[in-house]
Amino acid sequence: MPMPNLRPGGMSNLRPGGRNARQSRTLPRIPVPVARAVVDCAVYVDGIRQPGRITYSDAFTKVRESGEGFVWLGLAHPDDEQMTGVGEVFGLHELVVEDAVHAHQRPKLEVYDDMQFLVLRTVSYVEHESMEKASEVVETGEIMVFAGRDFVITVRHGDHTHLHNLRRRMEARPERLALGPTAVLHAVADKVVDSYLAVSERMEDDVVSIESTVFSRQQRWLNIEPVYLLRREVLELRRAVTPLAGPMSRLASDNTLVPKEIRRQFRDVSDHLSTVIERVVEYDEVLSSLLDAAATKVSIQQNSDMRKISAWVAIAAVPTMVAGLYGMNFDILPGMHDRQGFGLLCLAMLIVCGALWATFRRSHWL
Repeated sequence: MPMPNLRPGGMSNLRPGGRNARQSRTLPRIPVPVARAVVDCAVYVDGIRQPGRITYSDAFTKVRESGEGFVWLGLAHPDDEQMTGVGEVFGLHELVVEDAVHAHQRPKLEVYDDMQFLVLRTVSYVEHESMEKASEVVETGEIMVFAGRDFVITVRHGDHTHLHNLRRRMEARPERLALGPTAVLHAVADKVVDSYLAVSERMEDDVVSIESTVFSRQQRWLNIEPVYLLRREVLELRRAVTPLAGPMSRLASDNTLVPKEIRRQFRDVSDHLSTVIERVVEYDEVLSSLLDAAATKVSIQQNSDMRKISAWVAIAAVPTMVAGLYGMNFDILPGMHDRQGFGLLCLAMLIVCGALWATFRRSHWL
């Protein structure tokens, strides 16, 4: 029988529990149940929430068997396995299941047979004392909505994307929920676009503050970093808002999957979105102009500083030149052996330096 490989001292490197044995082991991944990602799940019939707690699979089976109502399932930060399990129950396409897990999607609307998949970028205004002390102005997240014939699934990513209050408001208006899953789709889109309006209004104050700072005469030194920061945040808001115009237009047009009453309300959402887009574009243009103005102002400040430095260097060059000449120990220099020579030399230097100072002063260099 072949002997095991022994290390010096007679110790085998194959002993149980050794380092190599531990490295060869792989710990199995413990699956997290889908219930951990479920925020709320309910069946709605004629817009009224049915009592009792129920799993999403049982709720979907109940709706399909009865042919009445729809299921509203709310998920938060699901992983691959959790979302795959939901997709198998509701018959979701594998591509949209993958999109629902991986956030940072572009706002879009996709249609798969009788199901609509809407991706919305959410924004939240970050409170700050001033732009000089701010590190972030807009915080983003995502909400994804699957609206089928008898189900609606909302998947959210981000700490500010809660839909609890929205569900409660809709449950208080059963006539709205009676219109079906597309009513939830509209409510979510309306909530997100309203948040765009609120954030854009708050950002207007920041733009005005930056504008007043750039063109202020009292402020001697201009810090250009807040202008770059705000423009970056405006671009972030623009990336969240602008691509949504196409999906809202499609939902407001002759979409056979959206009832006529809901399409009318989507038109209102589309109008609000257009208002936000116009504001964001205006902010972007203003900040671009402010960046140019701020860069010009900084350049003027630097030129002014260079003029002052050059003027003082020119004034200091006079006594430096005289000191350099008289420091060469030559006897032929004027005033070397005269008692009054030193005083006259100092007086001449002061007169020349004063004349230079007056000249630079009249030229606004000093």
